[in-house]
Amino acid sequence: MNDEQGMQPRTSFYRKLSLLGYIGLLGWMCIWYFQLSDTEYSITFIFLVYILPLLFPMIGIFKGKPYTHAWASFIVLLYLMHGITAWYSIPDNWVYACIEIVLSVMMFVGCSMFARLRGQELGQSLPKLKQVMEDEKQRFERK
Repeated sequence: MNDEQGMQPRTSFYRKLSLLGYIGLLGWMCIWYFQLSDTEYSITFIFLVYILPLLFPMIGIFKGKPYTHAWASFIVLLYLMHGITAWYSIPDNWVYACIEIVLSVMMFVGCSMFARLRGQELGQSLPKLKQVMEDEKQRFERK
């Protein structure tokens, strides 16, 4: 895992939240679909649709890379949508879906906030729109 020296306590909290949500969601999807569910889907389909997308950001999340956390927050939205849909449409699985929703929200908030805060600490944050507009104005006025 990434060395957390020089990381603010708030940033460290969101990193731990994202890790907890990520590991929990990955484990929960495996448990739900391989142990608890009696679905007619093949193992290959379950792996490709429910497990594989979570494996893409694994290395970057464990290393604590802000960029990976940023795009992983988009991937986790698929699981949030799946959880909400399963909660609404399959009444027998509402507890399973609620667990998925909670873990997805934990991962989303953790990844989004960690990417923002760590990016600022490392000087990788996006500049303010006001500054970008001023820079463009100066660049075009020189021509």
